Amino acid sequence: MDATDFDLEHVDIAWCPGCGNFPILKMLKLALAELDVLPEKLVIASGIGQAPKTPHYMKTNVFNGLHGRALPAATAIKASNPELVVIAEGGDGDMYGEGGNHFIHTIRRNPDITHIVHNNMVYGLTKGQASPTSLLGFKTPVQVDGVSEEPFNPLAVAISLGASFVARAFSGDIMESKEILKKAIAHPGYALVDILQPCVSFNRINTFKWFREHTYYLEDSHDPYARAQAFEKAIEVDKLPLGILHINPAKVPFEHNLAVYRDSKDALYKRNVNVNGLQGLIDSFRQ
Repeated sequence: MDATDFDLEHVDIAWCPGCGNFPILKMLKLALAELDVLPEKLVIASGIGQAPKTPHYMKTNVFNGLHGRALPAATAIKASNPELVVIAEGGDGDMYGEGGNHFIHTIRRNPDITHIVHNNMVYGLTKGQASPTSLLGFKTPVQVDGVSEEPFNPLAVAISLGASFVARAFSGDIMESKEILKKAIAHPGYALVDILQPCVSFNRINTFKWFREHTYYLEDSHDPYARAQAFEKAIEVDKLPLGILHINPAKVPFEHNLAVYRDSKDALYKRNVNVNGLQGLIDSFRQ
């Protein structure tokens, strides 16, 4: 397969020139192509924002829902048809702010989905308010004296809750980030990939240059299976570690625990449906 298999014709991309979303779109297409994921076997669920527009620019199946609500939809899609590759995609505000509660409970459920978060540390769609991950002191038209709240740390939260795969990437390094995405998509369970990416219009602090100067790649000696070590890396703030921080192989994917798949692993659409029984259920709601 080739990344062009996911290209749409005559698509108008509504991102600012130089936006960090462009390389994420490219690396995602490359990762899917190299994994031989067919467009018709892929579903990308997203919410509201600039990052959730990503699936609009790909030839595949898309569920575009409410702000912060991509994860429940992605969980349900995977549970309905475990044969699909399912990705939930959105920004730091969409996923950690409006969708923060779903983020926590998706980690607990551990569906076999990949959770890609475009983390630019600002609300880009609504013109530059501070997001959950904005750094202390960051000034915006709303936070005129600078952000005073401690930034939300999604990697530390995920590791503390026992997430089965936790990684961080940088949109400025397409090839390295593509490899991280490939491992996340291939992972059997919930996989978080927090991708640092600049917003060139509304965040003039956390630029491509800033991210290069304030990140580093984990050394080969890092053991992703050592949870305590991974947590120590996740709470580093002077320089942010890139790579796969933690893998928890002990967790069973959510859909594997569903009774409907105990006797058969076939997707629901492949099953013989008892039409009379279904009609009886429908009629019972009318009484």
